[in-house]
Amino acid sequence: GRGDAKDEGKLGAKAEDHTPDRYKMKEKIFDIGDDYWIETEKGRRAYKVDGKALHLRNTLILEDPRGQALYEIQSKVIAVKDKMAVTNPRGRDAAVIKHALVSPLRDRMTANMADGADIDIRGNLLNHEYTMERRGKRICEVSKRWLAIRDTYTVEIDGGEDDALILALTVVVDQMCSD
Repeated sequence: GRGDAKDEGKLGAKAEDHTPDRYKMKEKIFDIGDDYWIETEKGRRAYKVDGKALHLRNTLILEDPRGQALYEIQSKVIAVKDKMAVTNPRGRDAAVIKHALVSPLRDRMTANMADGADIDIRGNLLNHEYTMERRGKRICEVSKRWLAIRDTYTVEIDGGEDDALILALTVVVDQMCSD
């Protein structure tokens, strides 16, 4: 099958592999509060969202299958209502996500990236039908149309991207739109 060897063990950036990866995500991960597995379309557990720190520090931790922390997502919106951060394990911001000021209908956000060009997030954010673009090039598509499961949507990430970081951004969009 396509990329079965790729599925085994190799995580993180896949610069040499340009086929997209698809993940199944649950809506409102913040409401779950326990551990939650993000699976590939084929059902392989790819990343774990650790919700144990949610009650203590208002933080979700995105981990690889071995339990290694990759990113932290602050569940409390920073200062103003329209801003959230994703940090790396060293506590440095990897991205700060905010609503586009020109957009009253919640159809646009920007992820200001610490490394690299910012990511534009646009579409129907509330209904999980949107794309992420960097410099006008699509890097991720989020949609419900590939799955018939209630409260679940698909995240298709282009090859060469940091899947964990893109999934963390997706969780942030879900959180910021569900309030």
